[in-house]
Amino acid sequence: MTSQPTPTKAASGPGGSGEPGGGLQAGLKNRHLSMIAIGGVIGAGLFVGSSSGIATAGPGILLSYALVGTLVVLVMRMLGEMSAANPTSGSFSAHADRALGRWAGFSIGWLYWFFWVVVLAVEATAGAKILEGWIPAVPQWGWALIVMLVLTATNLVSVGSYGEFEFWFAGIKVVAISAFVVVGALAIFGVLPGVDAEKAGLGNLTDHGGFLPNGPGAILTGVLLVVFSFMGSEIATLAAGESEDPQRAVTKSTNSIIWRVGVFYLGSIFVVVTLLPWNDPSIKEQGSYVAALDSLGIAHAGQIMNFIVLTSVLSCLNSGLYTASRMAFSLGQRRDAPKAFARTTSRGVPLAAIIVSVTFGFVAVFFNYKFPDSVFLFLVNSSGAVALFVWLVICFSQLRMRKIIQRESPEKLVVKMWLNPYLTWATAALIVFVLGYMLTDTEHDGRETVLLSLLVAAVVLVIAVIRQRRGAGAPAVHPVADEPHDDAPVKVG
Repeated sequence: MTSQPTPTKAASGPGGSGEPGGGLQAGLKNRHLSMIAIGGVIGAGLFVGSSSGIATAGPGILLSYALVGTLVVLVMRMLGEMSAANPTSGSFSAHADRALGRWAGFSIGWLYWFFWVVVLAVEATAGAKILEGWIPAVPQWGWALIVMLVLTATNLVSVGSYGEFEFWFAGIKVVAISAFVVVGALAIFGVLPGVDAEKAGLGNLTDHGGFLPNGPGAILTGVLLVVFSFMGSEIATLAAGESEDPQRAVTKSTNSIIWRVGVFYLGSIFVVVTLLPWNDPSIKEQGSYVAALDSLGIAHAGQIMNFIVLTSVLSCLNSGLYTASRMAFSLGQRRDAPKAFARTTSRGVPLAAIIVSVTFGFVAVFFNYKFPDSVFLFLVNSSGAVALFVWLVICFSQLRMRKIIQRESPEKLVVKMWLNPYLTWATAALIVFVLGYMLTDTEHDGRETVLLSLLVAAVVLVIAVIRQRRGAGAPAVHPVADEPHDDAPVKVG
């Protein structure tokens, strides 16, 4: 008889028998995981932040996106290799815990949690601005509060409700950007009925100062401006631990990352810089996607894009709260956070982890309104380089974990990193190079972001080393073989 994962229990550990809940539950369906994986790479930053990148690098921004996209594909391949062998709610933090040491899992786990709770405040504020524009009777802070409360409630109900909300949020993003690419491509080649796109044409890629109007150095500057809009592609590996078939979910999301980056990022940006000259004032004034839609004469383009951006913001908020709480849950399981973080309700929801995460988010929202240019700016800048830190840790973890998996259960290597270990080392070197280049960037706050992020990382790392030397926490369990373990569904014969 073929063994099948039971859909009732995805994690035991501290939240298991004897505790209020029975651990995380496998409440995410395959369609949820598929859409989470697809939508995870489409952040609000793509719609909002791309205009500054285009203004900086011109059509050459395509090379910036291609460079970062390649980086993400490689990092996700490494993470997919480890997560397919051992799906867990802690994802790269749990892998680093075993591969590099308790200090590594502790440090990168808390830094990642910090990143997402700050994102909660950023996205809540962005969504509130849009909603206030539509219904000004409710103040901006009121909308931020409403949005945070609604999505907190969603996450508190069950993982299935999170998955359902994210399925529709991500679905809207995917449909919208796919339609944008198709309509834009038709207009570029002059076959879109009823539309006369006077400025559109492949000539826009070279006719206004060349493909690299600001020189080749602008490609790297563009990288700094777009790299953080890719954060979120790893969410599917965290969510896989609560799915019906974790290994299949991880494998599928890893194998599809190339076309997702190609279509949604490179495809849509190509349409923007081909529909309009890169130096068209409307790109900076209205935003790249709104300006592109306006050039086609599409009515209410601004409001259409506001709706899509709002959907992306809500999706990011929803996933951010989910991701932060699951990382906190995993840290609690490994005794790297208060034990209460690892307790779950009868619905498999880590209540304390969610409440603490959203509370920090609410505090950050308050700082955004009260001290936007001091405290909140520090929070944003000090978490800004965490994405690169996470990717670097994934690289080094994969180098060690490949040997461990090959030694203990080679049959679990269903996803393999290409050209191992050479491509892994090359990826790590590229990440270090980007971090180093950021230190030379004073115009876009790159240096401040790296230095503040390094400061916060150093503080967390010191705490981790002190804890390890004092023997704090319990020994972590890191199964790789097929037997039931903390974050994998129990299999029955």
